[in-house]
Amino acid sequence: MRHTRGHTGNRRSHHALRTMNIVKDAESGNLRLPHRVDETTGMYRGRRIFTPKAKSEHKTKTKGPSTEPAPKHAHEHASEVHMNAEAKSAKGISGKVATGGRPKARSGFGGGA
Repeated sequence: MRHTRGHTGNRRSHHALRTMNIVKDAESGNLRLPHRVDETTGMYRGRRIFTPKAKSEHKTKTKGPSTEPAPKHAHEHASEVHMNAEAKSAKGISGKVATGGRPKARSGFGGGA
């Protein structure tokens, strides 16, 4: 099928960006969207809808190395000896020697007998 410039233009006619309609609140002077609650005061059409929460001060992260010392923590399980660790290592070595060091081919992974 032919793809003309007119067809492309008709499709792109819906891609236009619209300007946002921002209203200045009469009482507080804050900018807000029409038909929506003023988030700073909690008022809508002269009525209190909710009580706004106080903004909490939070620390902003900066890029780069931290100036604070890193917290030191010890792993409790690091010093423990695992019971089956020696058995696993022995099984792995003997398994590689017996099969020639290559795993057997499985279906779907291609080639090798």
